[in-house]
Amino acid sequence: MTESLKVLTLEPYYGGSHKAFLEGWMQFSRHEWTLLSLPPWKWKWRMRHSAITLADQTAEKIKAGEKWDIVFCSDMLNLAEYMGLVPPSIQTLPSVAYFHENQLTYPVAHPQEFDFHYALTNLITALAATEVWFNSSYHKDIFLDELQGFLKRMPDYQPFESIEDIRRKSLVKYPGIHQFQKRGERSPGPMRIVWAARWEHDKNPELFFESLRILKTRKIEFRISVIGEQFRQVPDVFNSARQEFSDYIDLWGYQQARSDYETALSEADVFVSTADHEFFGFSVLEGVAAGAFPLVPEKLAYPETLELEGGNEDFYFKGGADQLAKRLVQLSEKIGSNNLWDSDPGRAIRIVEKFFWKTKAPLLDQDLIKIFKKKERT
Repeated sequence: MTESLKVLTLEPYYGGSHKAFLEGWMQFSRHEWTLLSLPPWKWKWRMRHSAITLADQTAEKIKAGEKWDIVFCSDMLNLAEYMGLVPPSIQTLPSVAYFHENQLTYPVAHPQEFDFHYALTNLITALAATEVWFNSSYHKDIFLDELQGFLKRMPDYQPFESIEDIRRKSLVKYPGIHQFQKRGERSPGPMRIVWAARWEHDKNPELFFESLRILKTRKIEFRISVIGEQFRQVPDVFNSARQEFSDYIDLWGYQQARSDYETALSEADVFVSTADHEFFGFSVLEGVAAGAFPLVPEKLAYPETLELEGGNEDFYFKGGADQLAKRLVQLSEKIGSNNLWDSDPGRAIRIVEKFFWKTKAPLLDQDLIKIFKKKERT
């Protein structure tokens, strides 16, 4: 008989990569999931109040007779606060805190806006969890490395010993991505570029548009699809770029339907990232899974997830807009000669197939079972 657990899943910010992660895992999982979630709105308030709100929701489920084997939450929850507000039957369960991001090393547009409270919430959640999972080695390393300097800012009672406590139970557990259908023949036309990311400053859209400006000056033919999640405040560069490159645009803005998003990726020749911050890179890896050629900065989580050391140097660019534009020109020439992949169109897909949910979900399922069994023995 296949082992199955009842998983209580707590997600204060059910949107973006958080939602994609849970939906993908639950679709392919053998476990039974109870998802308690809140809409992706006002993340700061979510981090402050979600422990109270989700504890109340948990209590209602318990009254209805539900019980679970393990608790799984994201970094947006203050797990210690939550555990202090729920009945003992929940407090004794093993728990996993999954770090999609962290508020200690997350870049802010204005440094004076940095709020210590949110970084402390991440620290406290990591201390309260049975295990702490990070979505990349890069993410785990920079978080643990930065904790030392962060705690030194405290006026006294600096809990430096907590760093090693967290380190001992920290693991890298990559999320999964969806598998795409194999591409057909490429439609004729100029190089098609997709840029798909949150429309925020840490994705460095200015670098992308500056590189396009260079291509335009050099009279290189191209088409662009600029898509991704948007919030109330959008960097001004998007409005100006939409006018400047109006004759080059295929798609612009958030694609409401998943099918439209997947079509955009499947029709792109090149997927460009200009991020200054990326802990995993869902959209990049999905672009690769859809058959697009990745062109990403040689930093962040990309050398890890796209296997730089495996002989894939051509997926990366260094430097600024000039270097990005230079690489795009080279790829445009390869597309023109029908040899973008040097006769091996499946090369990048073979790199990312280990992330496909059909492979990833059974491994994560088994990881939860190991935690549950370990807790039973203690």
